[in-house]
Amino acid sequence: MLEACQVSFTFKAQPPLLKSISMGVNAGEWVGLSGDSGAGKSTFGQLLAGYYLPYSGRVLVDGEKLPSRGIKPVQWLPQSPELAVNPRWRVGRVLNEAWTPPEALCRAFGIKPDWLKRLPGSLSGGELQRICVLRALAPGVRYLIADEISTMLDPITQVALWQALKAEAQTRRLGVLVISHDTALIKRLCSRHYHLKSSQLEAC
Repeated sequence: MLEACQVSFTFKAQPPLLKSISMGVNAGEWVGLSGDSGAGKSTFGQLLAGYYLPYSGRVLVDGEKLPSRGIKPVQWLPQSPELAVNPRWRVGRVLNEAWTPPEALCRAFGIKPDWLKRLPGSLSGGELQRICVLRALAPGVRYLIADEISTMLDPITQVALWQALKAEAQTRRLGVLVISHDTALIKRLCSRHYHLKSSQLEAC
């Protein structure tokens, strides 16, 4: 289980953004998280993935702290994939930085071989997002934080991306936290749904 245990967080010299939040995502489970803009959804996702340390409380993965080295078992996927890659690296190098996925999985995500020879800036947002999602599926990863990953994509690309991710997550029993303003999407994908409001987490 990926657990937030009484987690609180604040940026320096600002009011508390998150207060004593506890929740968990089980292996193989899809959980949704919604909330107003600025409520702290992305910050919470980054806390779970180890990008920030909580002011108080703990984040645990299967009862242990996140490791400080190697491929982390929790991967955060941001809305803007261009922020997650080195723009000077060829896409193949970006992908292989984490692992070399099998050809069948590349096909499932609709990734074309010629993309790997190009620079990230030459791909569309949807194409680059598929690369970033596939990169996050490296061996050893057990939980994904999908933070508005389909917001900027056209409907056809959205469906293809979620279908491919759902299938792979089921095969590997990955736990997934879906962060989105789209509550209809959360209802389609997730078995549980929480809403972040006024620094508190509410079950929906």
